[in-house]
Amino acid sequence: MTIPVRMITLTMLLFTAAGMPLVHALTADHTGKDGAPMVLIPAGSFPMGVPPGDRDGGRDEYPRHDVTLDTFYIDTFAVTNGRYLAVVRASAHRVPQHPKNKQRNLWEGGLMPETIADRPVINVDWHDADTYCKWAGKRLPTEAEWEKAARGTDDRRFPWGNVEPTHKHLNYNQQWIGEKTLMPVGSYEAGISPYGVFDMAGNVWEWVADWYDARYYEKSPANNPTGPESGTKKVVRGAGWQNETPTVRIFTRVESDPLIRNESTGFRCALSASEAK
Repeated sequence: MTIPVRMITLTMLLFTAAGMPLVHALTADHTGKDGAPMVLIPAGSFPMGVPPGDRDGGRDEYPRHDVTLDTFYIDTFAVTNGRYLAVVRASAHRVPQHPKNKQRNLWEGGLMPETIADRPVINVDWHDADTYCKWAGKRLPTEAEWEKAARGTDDRRFPWGNVEPTHKHLNYNQQWIGEKTLMPVGSYEAGISPYGVFDMAGNVWEWVADWYDARYYEKSPANNPTGPESGTKKVVRGAGWQNETPTVRIFTRVESDPLIRNESTGFRCALSASEAK
């Protein structure tokens, strides 16, 4: 069933966290201007990159290095279609559409099916993600912020620890079957990160703020790194519904053209604690 955008907007905005568990919405450390619950990530250091003894890492994931970050907030869940609808309506921003394959679209022209309101938005490029976060008074997380929110302060391989992934932990190793390829955000309690952030592995890849540099870890600042000053590709993190182990590990880095829109990439937003109101 589809209904006009103008009819669904108010419904989605009133929906508690766009279909997410009420308990998490009520216990959020902060709520963004878009109504999304956010988790506080405390200041301090954490180990970034491939853990000692792990031989599965890509060349761009070494060396492991300690990074210190200031306190920040990050969305508890990836941005959903229901939330993204608000920026489409408020600013006439383009709807999320696959540029080449209509079979990989979830929106039907300018209409958003009710059934995808609580699933992560896809078919958005880096600029779409950046626009949404700024519209919501937030920003995309840095790559370092994203990794700390996913792993905590130890050398775990996955958000939940070192136990190998199963379909109880995340949505992965799937074939495209339309909207049901994606799971509603917050579906995997077993896959939660140490800070209480959901879906940091699987479901959708997530855009982060940083430009990509395969050798950035060799020269990364120890405090609040923000990536290279310029580049041609952006970083995506977290793996998607189609990926297998070991790609879903916390420290996997992938480069992507910032203009790419596809059926496996979405995003979440962050906010510096000093800017939270």
